[in-house]
Amino acid sequence: MRKLGLAEMNAFVAVAERSSFAKAARQLGLSRSTLSETIRALEEKLGVRLLNRTTRSVAPTEVGERLLAQLRPALESFEAAVESINVFRDKPAGHLRLTVPRPAAKQVIEPILAEFLTAHPAITLEIVTDSALIDIVRDRFDAGIRPGHRVEQDMIAVRIGEDARPTIVASPDYLAQHVRPKVPGDLRDHNCIRQRFASGVIHRWDFEKRGKSLEVIVTGSLISSDGDLAIRAALDGLGIARVPAIYVGPHIASMRLVPLLEDWTPRSVGFFLYYPSRRQMPAALQAFINVLKAHAR
Repeated sequence: MRKLGLAEMNAFVAVAERSSFAKAARQLGLSRSTLSETIRALEEKLGVRLLNRTTRSVAPTEVGERLLAQLRPALESFEAAVESINVFRDKPAGHLRLTVPRPAAKQVIEPILAEFLTAHPAITLEIVTDSALIDIVRDRFDAGIRPGHRVEQDMIAVRIGEDARPTIVASPDYLAQHVRPKVPGDLRDHNCIRQRFASGVIHRWDFEKRGKSLEVIVTGSLISSDGDLAIRAALDGLGIARVPAIYVGPHIASMRLVPLLEDWTPRSVGFFLYYPSRRQMPAALQAFINVLKAHAR
């Protein structure tokens, strides 16, 4: 048997874990055709079929599942070995890959980006903006950022600041034609622009006032997973939107949108950076956390 390479093993794991050549190719920075040829060559070397392929799906064969189970810990050990070299460097180095929802990218990452990359020129920072809850181990992320209530309990989580506090807004045109809501319950009589998460769950409208919490089930003619579209709809007078305040500040200042129910603060939790508890802390990730904490102070 011809000698197998680490790149081939890593390519197989990427495809098997994502059940997709296209997704694995994006992750590895390869063309889909190159990745397909790599897997085909690996199967020829081993003399077995590792993946079952159809026009719609990719899945490991029984042999592929067995190889995958053996390779996962081996690749993690390899990454840990490479990472251990960092302790002998003057400054951290390497590739740091994070999954971050769009509000956190704007509120948490943007303010420290220049400072972090200037202080650590040997680190390559990759930010994947995605609000979906994904498996950061399977998808080869070093860490993720999410609101605290969306972090899995088996992760180590570090609070890194307040999240993007939501606000309730509507356009002057909409309010000229509808009675302005005075309490959250009044929203049931309005056309509310709702958001659906990648998981399929529709975002709940929660409120707090003087320690009292309540949830209002709203309805409306528009459901979107895109925050910009919700803001556009509100600007066009289509309804009432619940969006991060950082996105609509200029619209409120120019009076194109009007904040509502300001004494009923929509419930908000902090942003947390999280990473697998069983993984050794990469030096690049520790450096990133240090900058986040310093900025928060």
